[in-house]
Amino acid sequence: MTVSREIILTTLNARYMHAAFGLRYLYANLGDWQADTEIVEFTIQEQALNIAETLLRYQPKIIGFSVYIWNVQEISDIVAVIKQIAPQTIIILGGPEVGHHPDVPSVCEQADFVISGPGEKSFRDLCEQLLTGNRPEQKFIEGQATKLDDLVLPYAFYNDEDIRNRLIYVEASRGCPFKCEFCLSALDKTATPFLLDPFLDEMEKLWQRGVRNFKFIDRTFNLKVTTSIRILEFFLERMSDDLYLHFEVVPDNLPDKLKDVLKRFPPQSLQFEIGIQTFDPAIQTLISRKQNNAKTCENIRWLREHTGAHLHTDLIFGLPSDTLDNFADSFDQLVALNPHEIQLGILKRLRGAPLNRHTEDYDLRYNPQPPYNILSTRDISFMQMQRVNRFARFWDMIGNSGRFINTLPIILGESPFVRFMQLSDRLYALAGQSYKIALRRLFEMLYVVMTEDLGLDAERAKAQLKLDYSRADIKGIPDYEKLPSLNKKTKQGVANKRQRQHA
Repeated sequence: MTVSREIILTTLNARYMHAAFGLRYLYANLGDWQADTEIVEFTIQEQALNIAETLLRYQPKIIGFSVYIWNVQEISDIVAVIKQIAPQTIIILGGPEVGHHPDVPSVCEQADFVISGPGEKSFRDLCEQLLTGNRPEQKFIEGQATKLDDLVLPYAFYNDEDIRNRLIYVEASRGCPFKCEFCLSALDKTATPFLLDPFLDEMEKLWQRGVRNFKFIDRTFNLKVTTSIRILEFFLERMSDDLYLHFEVVPDNLPDKLKDVLKRFPPQSLQFEIGIQTFDPAIQTLISRKQNNAKTCENIRWLREHTGAHLHTDLIFGLPSDTLDNFADSFDQLVALNPHEIQLGILKRLRGAPLNRHTEDYDLRYNPQPPYNILSTRDISFMQMQRVNRFARFWDMIGNSGRFINTLPIILGESPFVRFMQLSDRLYALAGQSYKIALRRLFEMLYVVMTEDLGLDAERAKAQLKLDYSRADIKGIPDYEKLPSLNKKTKQGVANKRQRQHA
């Protein structure tokens, strides 16, 4: 039987393994109202009607939704259902997707209140007013910043199920001193640290409870090196085979003192998320991104050669004044540095991001539907954008998956972007799609493209594919000798499919 609650805090996570860190902060700082509040999480794969049913079982007076670019459409559907069934329920929205009035999504029209910015104090104050009969007139409420020292930390509100099954998010600081215009952190004045001793006390409690995977969400973990070193040494003292730490780092700030600590970590215990975005100096200047490219490259090489850290790097396609050639150059430079992953992101329109000032000058045209991905620019056609979208999906399958460590180098050769684009275009022609491709089928199609389009020797292609195939858990063995006829059949099938679609 579901216990009734005055307040429900909820959101839709992209996956079950994600935990809503922001909701736990709100809950931790609700004061006397915490006892009558419940956190209820869902995923974007669940049905709106079922979610509404679950929420309304609590008979809440207030439901607070945390809204992001990846869940705004689903939350809009849920709010519409709730307002139809239980219009007396007060809906409060918060989160980055609704926090930049008047540039807000349509779901705000259905809500009773919308809080922008930090919500720990503002949400509690609003609930206090509403539950004591003092409903404010203002719908859009500017969140009040609270000194980090005054916040109740949320880590005790990860439950045992979270610790067993979900990523545990933590933060040693908030904000960012950099002004990269594509990022909402550009709106921050600076980075502000939490008091280090209380923070480490909370990390100790989590560690004692069995947490071994800590995902730091600090935008610039290595900004203040003395703090970074102390945190790293804290975990070194508790190192075990299953301890894993994720940090987002500034790529051009890796002094020797920090290097000395990093070298002491065993392989596969660290992951660094390194935002490169572009190596083009003109684009960097245009979007207010300060990055020493030479130092960045030097540091990535050093990390690859002298640590066992997993390096996850990011590029963005579609920035103002970007071109296919510019992006290709950044991609080739990054491939040469040999990170473990290269995440190829397509620019998205974030509400409130300073980058939006370039929309008219560079004819930035975005998808009107979430996630508001760029469709074309002054310098990039829609067709080129589609090709790079497919390139990114195939790169995830082949370049980032770790399944093709023997085959990938001979595919990329001396011109990685050009050759992988050629591969991507042909794979799409063969498969007719860039998703839901069986792994065995992918191996077979790779052989066709490698030998027929990239000009690789058949025996060499087979040998490398065989090495990777033996590492994969796939039933059956590809019959490469029969693939030319299979290739012809596949192309005819795709042609017939497209003909039927346009009939």
